[in-house]
Amino acid sequence: MRASEKELPIGFMDSGLGGLSVLIEAVREMPSEDFLYFGDSANAPYGTKSQEEIKRLTYDVVRMLLKRGIKGLAVACNTATSAAVRSLRGDYPALPIVGIEPAIKPAVEKNKGGRIIVLATPMTIAQEKYRKLVERYKGDTDLVSVPCPGLMEFVEEGDLNGPDLERYFEEHLERYLTPDTETIVLGCTHYPFIRERLREYLKNDGIDIIDGSLGTARELKRRLSEKGLLRSADRKGRIIMENSDREGKKTERGRILLERAGIEL
Repeated sequence: MRASEKELPIGFMDSGLGGLSVLIEAVREMPSEDFLYFGDSANAPYGTKSQEEIKRLTYDVVRMLLKRGIKGLAVACNTATSAAVRSLRGDYPALPIVGIEPAIKPAVEKNKGGRIIVLATPMTIAQEKYRKLVERYKGDTDLVSVPCPGLMEFVEEGDLNGPDLERYFEEHLERYLTPDTETIVLGCTHYPFIRERLREYLKNDGIDIIDGSLGTARELKRRLSEKGLLRSADRKGRIIMENSDREGKKTERGRILLERAGIEL
């Protein structure tokens, strides 16, 4: 390993702004690291596209990041993970690569007998990787997968607390809620940004709302550490955030999301 490899940023890609939820946790776990984040909002949502199209779009972004120079990669999108991470690891075996998947395992492990609701994009739920994940951990648990077309767009458009979002919950979630609902899994990286509004809508602090962002950030840190690629702790890292949206609105919304989490560009 060359010393200069340590100085490269960690690459992040997402279909838009959702992967910032994972980036936030990664910055907290690795504050000395530099990050290069690219959101492909011009082609969002990925979750309604074919698997072949998702894979092509993911590879386009990853190749761009590799050309710029990165020492690790987070595919911070559930849909892109399902479509492309396995082949990415085969094509780039020397690069530490992590994807993200709905936090079904921790939800089942903590389950006390109540219902688990998984919110995810239609494409994530339709893919074989998701089906195998459910089969591996579900057991006898009352686990319900809820496809959420259009939910990620609320984050992309910056509508995190409006009446339209409440109507969305009423139309897409309400019928799945039961008195014994125990956990809601946020199965898309966009969804953590609507967590507070979802909590208000549920009017039930007893329902646990979880996602896989922290676990993914810790796995990324572990893989980089194994290869000796983590920087020393005597510096403050920086974040470069870019987006395929040419108007610049998405980058500004992303900056606001990071600032709300206490992270400055």
